[in-house]
Amino acid sequence: MADKLTHLDDHGRAKMVDVGDKPVTAREAVAEGFMTLQSETLHAIAEGNVPKGDVFAAARIAGIMAAKKCGELIPLCHPLGVEAVEIQFDVSGSNRVRIEATTRITAKTGVEMEALTAVTVAALTIYDMCKAIDKQMTIDGVRLLSKKK
Repeated sequence: MADKLTHLDDHGRAKMVDVGDKPVTAREAVAEGFMTLQSETLHAIAEGNVPKGDVFAAARIAGIMAAKKCGELIPLCHPLGVEAVEIQFDVSGSNRVRIEATTRITAKTGVEMEALTAVTVAALTIYDMCKAIDKQMTIDGVRLLSKKK
């Protein structure tokens, strides 16, 4: 852990980190999260029988939108012009979905918060779209897998 907390000034007050002197570099972050759903719910998603519509399409768009709005959602996060966001869904087994988000930018600061936000909002969108048919859904394991400077 760093010796000095970068989001606090000398008086312990919150501050945004000054990245003005940092070089612009290509950056990428990959995050993942998981949802556990009833197997019937996953079957309804696969068959297009969820009353609210195409669950993965809506969740993908929501995750992309969330990555683009991350600086508005997280108080000390820099607002970034995210250049690319990719959201993937992998249904593993009969009741689990893995959500992966990859974010890219050429900038002075990283895009890991954007990737984590994308995964989380995609999961929340799946939850919202399926809550009427599945009261046992869970979201877990949201984490950063990698970041490249």
